[in-house]
Amino acid sequence: MLKVGVIGVGFLGRHHARIYSSLPNVQLVGVCDSNPAQGQVIAQEYNVPFYSDYQALCDQADAFSVAVPTIDHCRIACDLLARGKSVLVEKPISVTLAEADEMIATAQANGCVLQVGHLERYNPAVKAARTILNHPRFFEIHRMSIFTMRSLDIDVVTDLMIHDLDILTSLVQAPVASIQAVGIPILSSKIDIANARVEFANGCVANLTASRISSEKIRKIRFFQPHDYVSIDYTEQRVGVWSLRPPNVADARPQIAEQFLEVVKDEPLKLQLMDFVRSVETGETPEVDGPTGRYALELALRVVSEIKAHAVRSGLVKEPGLRTED
Repeated sequence: MLKVGVIGVGFLGRHHARIYSSLPNVQLVGVCDSNPAQGQVIAQEYNVPFYSDYQALCDQADAFSVAVPTIDHCRIACDLLARGKSVLVEKPISVTLAEADEMIATAQANGCVLQVGHLERYNPAVKAARTILNHPRFFEIHRMSIFTMRSLDIDVVTDLMIHDLDILTSLVQAPVASIQAVGIPILSSKIDIANARVEFANGCVANLTASRISSEKIRKIRFFQPHDYVSIDYTEQRVGVWSLRPPNVADARPQIAEQFLEVVKDEPLKLQLMDFVRSVETGETPEVDGPTGRYALELALRVVSEIKAHAVRSGLVKEPGLRTED
């Protein structure tokens, strides 16, 4: 059995522990958290030891989920990878691209799996939509969340929009040509709502909006391709397709046919962890490896940079930051 540990059992990490404890041929051997009260609750729920120091847990497992604040991703992941432990690190992969490069290099040097937690890649609705993908030309993407106190160490772009940047670039097989973006902080000191326009070298255009101050939760991606309009609801795991059909003999007008693709619903996080386990056991590359996670971070950082540049050009700030003028 593959022995796994979870470092960080807060909002997301607790679900890693839950799923590992239910997977066949996997043994959850312990959990670690900087909050002893939180960590002990999860440890008791799944009948495993609690560790206040991840290094004490390190020798007990072969692979780890790392679901700690982003600022600690590189330090902890590289320590584990250097000891020959495979790592699934939550997104974003790291704070900087230099940190991402260090993590990727450490994984390669030690023959370990480094996977990044972009779980929407495993969403059954996205997988179903890929079966009808045909040169998409325009995307409209919304990811809206109600404000919470989680993930305030990063902005809404690297917290939420990065999911859709990753999915977008996996659907459009062309380099990103340009990015325009705007955004502002509302309830935190970092960007809370952002909009980005991404243009690809093949002419495809995408409009992305991400907010963590919405009154409702929305996870939708819509795109147009020749003769089709496709709507994906991440949360409901539903894919609707409206297609233009040639006119029939009786009616010269073109017809619009509606269909909903068959989607075998499942929990994306479970499918992600199953892919991680498979990769560790077989040595095969996971669907979202280190370089893939790095590219998503690169695009997210470009969006943030454009937001700051736009704020300067607009006279909202004096220097490339997001603090308002006195």
